[in-house]
Amino acid sequence: MERVFSLQEISQHNTKDDLWIVLHGKVYDLTKFLPNHPGGQNVILKHSGKDATLTFELYHSTDIIDRFLPPEMYIGQVEQAYGIIPSNKSDENQEQQQETQEEKRIQLARETMPPIEEMFNTFDFQSVARHVLKESAFAYFSSGSGDDMTMRENHNAYHRIWFRPRVMVNVSHIDMTTEMLGAQVSFPLYISATSFCKMAHPEGEKVLARAAGKQGIIQMIPTLASCSLNEIVDARVYPTQLQWLQLYINTDRQMTQRMIQQAESEGVKGLFITVDRAIVGPRGKSANDKDMFEDQGGMEKVLNHERGTGSKTLPSFVDPSMNWKDMAWFKSITKMPIVLKGIQRWEDAVLAWRHGCAGIVLSNHGGRQLDFSPSPIEILPEVIDALKREGCDPSKDFEVYVDGGIRRGSDIFKAIALGAKGVGIGRPALYALGCYGEKGVEYLLNLFKTELAMCMRLMGAPTIKDIQSDMVDTRNLKNHYVANPIDYLAKTTYERLQPRGNLSKL
Repeated sequence: MERVFSLQEISQHNTKDDLWIVLHGKVYDLTKFLPNHPGGQNVILKHSGKDATLTFELYHSTDIIDRFLPPEMYIGQVEQAYGIIPSNKSDENQEQQQETQEEKRIQLARETMPPIEEMFNTFDFQSVARHVLKESAFAYFSSGSGDDMTMRENHNAYHRIWFRPRVMVNVSHIDMTTEMLGAQVSFPLYISATSFCKMAHPEGEKVLARAAGKQGIIQMIPTLASCSLNEIVDARVYPTQLQWLQLYINTDRQMTQRMIQQAESEGVKGLFITVDRAIVGPRGKSANDKDMFEDQGGMEKVLNHERGTGSKTLPSFVDPSMNWKDMAWFKSITKMPIVLKGIQRWEDAVLAWRHGCAGIVLSNHGGRQLDFSPSPIEILPEVIDALKREGCDPSKDFEVYVDGGIRRGSDIFKAIALGAKGVGIGRPALYALGCYGEKGVEYLLNLFKTELAMCMRLMGAPTIKDIQSDMVDTRNLKNHYVANPIDYLAKTTYERLQPRGNLSKL
């Protein structure tokens, strides 16, 4: 017989060593799960002995419990699904006051925000998002790792590539269509996987799915989506709309296999395995938000992981033991083309080709993992050269994508010229989503299309196939000391890291 717990009893289990919470009227013992929560321990501890449903729904999909929590953690029902009294009333009152103040700030910002027609570039969306999103949401989206060096370099590297335009070419008609993993798209850009999209918009990834479908591009569905896989798939605007799955590999391989095969059965057409996240990188800005991300990637978690003091009874959310030998297993459980996301050196690109992958994404996780990792656009030429030495034709046999730092249609052109099949965007889509919803994402995509078409016309390249490597000058690409032109839009919208003293009330 299923147990039923009183509110009084649940509220007593509120410590690290004995932690219960309520989600949708069900009681879970999360004591063993606490060290492995991807978002850090603090957000769970804050809701220990309480009903965490409202906070949970801000970040997670409804099916994530079934996907990641072992069944034995469900211990029963609560006699009343709502109304658990917080253990500290003064803390609750203070939080409510802070929430009310932020709601007023956001409401005023939305009432005075510029019309969407005044968004002339991706940085305009970012500048508006800073004011209309919750501080914690904007901090999470804009955060890089360490000193943000890699995050900023991802965009700055494009400034070291200059054009060599062709003239006297018939460019009266521009065709931006191309193919990605064998499927036609309207132009060589996809919306990359980003976690917790509901922090930007109540409908999260469903909005991105609709916008991508209407614009004829691909959406990559994240493992940590705020909406369930079924919800995102059902948001397709037509039955054959293309979607890919980004996947973190769990130590519980049965769980991983179920996710892959569920996605495949739902018509997802590509499996993008993230390989650059053996552990969460240290996030500077988002670490200042005490509610959700305070200890994410913190030194205590790193030390505990290294010393082996974390939970040994639960699978780790991301398997740090994943290696090249696992490729045979991945290929045995799915017919989807497998692409490795997070390649950062040409040697690993060659290994991916040798192990039968369909392609790779040159990526450093948007500068959110290892600071001072190279920008994807910088290593793209050497990756293409290395693959050609292996006898691989990247234009036919093996697809290379890049993400990180793409803010202009001209950036897309540069990546294609250097051998990329297409590019992925993350933050720009989130900012557009948070500011103007579905209309904003579509408007953003049209900006990219317009800029790319203009660049192709001025470069003498009427089709994507006409974009060639001799159209760009990369002599300074690897020279990090060359004087870059100042990008005032990027400089102005960059959310600067602040030392703790500047953030305190000293």
